[in-house]
Amino acid sequence: MKTAVMTDTNSGIMKAEADSMGIFLIPMPVIINDETHYEGIDLTETSFYESLTGGKNVSTSQPSPGDLMDLWDDIFEQGYDEIIHIPMSSGLSGSCSTAMMLAGEDEYEGKVFVVDNHRISVTQYQSVKDAQMLAAMGMDGAQIRKRLEETAADSVIFITVDTLKYLKKGGRITPAAAALGTLLRIKPVLIIL
Repeated sequence: MKTAVMTDTNSGIMKAEADSMGIFLIPMPVIINDETHYEGIDLTETSFYESLTGGKNVSTSQPSPGDLMDLWDDIFEQGYDEIIHIPMSSGLSGSCSTAMMLAGEDEYEGKVFVVDNHRISVTQYQSVKDAQMLAAMGMDGAQIRKRLEETAADSVIFITVDTLKYLKKGGRITPAAAALGTLLRIKPVLIIL
């Protein structure tokens, strides 16, 4: 069985690296002043942070269902039998639930396995490498998804932030909590499990 592994750019993997690793990649959309850009295509880390700190209106989105299904169709046209799709954590975006819903469609049922192991960044990257290793060991898509989800709690990311502005803007904390935290100069440590 020929198994494809795919992820999104929230893993930190960009196109050139994905190509060298032999994985498939869907870029995450970022909206800057009402204009959509894609990570690793027409948006670099530098231009993202310059937009963010430069006062531009920056928000994120998830890949469109059409873009996701087009990539899946392309992968199957290349001769793969199944796809292990490792999107960013369902706790941080609707990307995972959208992919799961689409994977339940008749043409993808039993062929696209969406992994929700609550990972992002370096831990999501590691999941991609683990999926490749498990596929090379002969595991099928259902077994790989099960294994990755069983080991979800084996990794944790700690994040600190300089400002509460973006947590407030994204609805992660209330305006009152942001005001109080700013006044008291609280620098929270966020944990992604």
